[in-house]
Amino acid sequence: MKVIETKNISRTYHQGEIEVKALNNVSIDFEKGEFTAIIGPSGSGKTTFLNAIGGLDKPTSGKVIINNTDITTLNENKMIDFRLKNIGFVFQAYNLIPVLTAKENVEFIMLMQNKPKKEQEIRAKQLLKDVGLEKQINRRPNQLSGGQQQRVAVARALASKPQFVLADEPTANLDSTSTSDLLDIMQTLNKEEGMTFVFSTHDQRVIDRASRIITLEDGKILSDVKQ
Repeated sequence: MKVIETKNISRTYHQGEIEVKALNNVSIDFEKGEFTAIIGPSGSGKTTFLNAIGGLDKPTSGKVIINNTDITTLNENKMIDFRLKNIGFVFQAYNLIPVLTAKENVEFIMLMQNKPKKEQEIRAKQLLKDVGLEKQINRRPNQLSGGQQQRVAVARALASKPQFVLADEPTANLDSTSTSDLLDIMQTLNKEEGMTFVFSTHDQRVIDRASRIITLEDGKILSDVKQ
């Protein structure tokens, strides 16, 4: 079952008088339950592509269809609501809220979804336990290691029970042990819950675990290989 379809999406930026085509007529589909790595050199369009399918950036042309909804036609408020209900994000920079504890960071998405407080608390505690942080739930980001912060970010991404998770260089700042642990967690969710993961990455450790590898170069698909 297709969960994401892109149809001839392009994204053009202007740097002064220079036109830069970050994406160039990219058409590709993602099936439910895939564990996909998008690779390519810096400037190849990986992050731009991830932002386009996550609704964080609108393509200059083309369509992005998620669960039969063309998200390129949604206004800003509807797009925010759609992301809340369908998409989990994991960023290289973690993007945790500094003044909130680990538990409160995970609860925040559910707060925005107007979930009951008790439900927020139960799910946040369970997710943090799942990522091995049950003893750190009341610590703020500056009291956690990089690996621990990224685990909180993963728990937060999963809090909304998303259809799929988009991860932009999620292991770039992590050591080997933290990377392995994080990928174990994601693969377990992928296999047991059928959650779809799409990574942009340079990390061979992620690439080795992916079931599908898409290579971008100069904003175009160079290759698309299932392994």
